[in-house]
Parts: sequence; structure tokens; C-alpha cells
Amino acid sequence: MVQLTMTPPTADEFAALYASTGWGERTAQELAPALAGSWVVCCARDDAGALVGMGRLISDGVLHAFVTELIVATEARGGGAGALILAALVEESRRRGVADVQLFAARGRTAFYERNGFTPRPADAPGMDLA
Repeated sequence: MVQLTMTPPTADEFAALYASTGWGERTAQELAPALAGSWVVCCARDDAGALVGMGRLISDGVLHAFVTELIVATEARGGGAGALILAALVEESRRRGVADVQLFAARGRTAFYERNGFTPRPADAPGMDLA
């Protein structure tokens, strides 16, 4: 069973989770400003208090909110932590008055987001990345 909190992790915890899940090698010094610039951060912690998942929202606070870095530790996947984090982020965004919540799904994770209420953008209005 995981416990959710809206208290951001430490930058060291964020960096360790990032690295352990294959998201890349980022230092705590790199990730600290990302945490500080987040609008909302939701963490999932195990019974011992260890960080097992997290997600962030970035937003203008009025029109749009974007889910970024929804990360769940490999050993905690499949237990519902990701869905709980995502639901908490969406609920908090709506509570703050921003109903338009968007995201870019990581490769291979589209089905997870669809199960949790997100729909792909139409083919004539896809999300894009700068190459």
C-alpha cells in the first residue's frame, strides 16, 4: 500500500528515482530547479517512507496544466501507484481551477493513460517535439 503526499521529494530522491527507472542520469543539482518550478508534485511512498513514485504538473495556473515525469519505481509498477498519482494530479489541477490537463505519454505507455481517462489527440492535431 502506498501513501500519497503533495510534498515534493528531495532532489536526491528525485535523482535516484530518475536513474533507477531508466529515465536518465540527472544530478540532484539539475533536478532541484525542476522541482522548485513545479506547480504541483505528488509522491507515492511505501510503508517505510521510501519514494516509489512521483509525478509533476507544470502550469500557468489559469489555462493549462501538463503532467510531466510520472515515474514509478520498477518494483512498484502494476500496483496502482501510477494511477493514484495521476488521479491526484488531475484532481489538484481541477481544484485549483485548471481543467485542461495534458501530457505526452512515454513510448509504450499510451494504454496506461487511456485506462486513466486520457485520449490521444486527433491525427490532424498531434503533439509535437522540437527535433
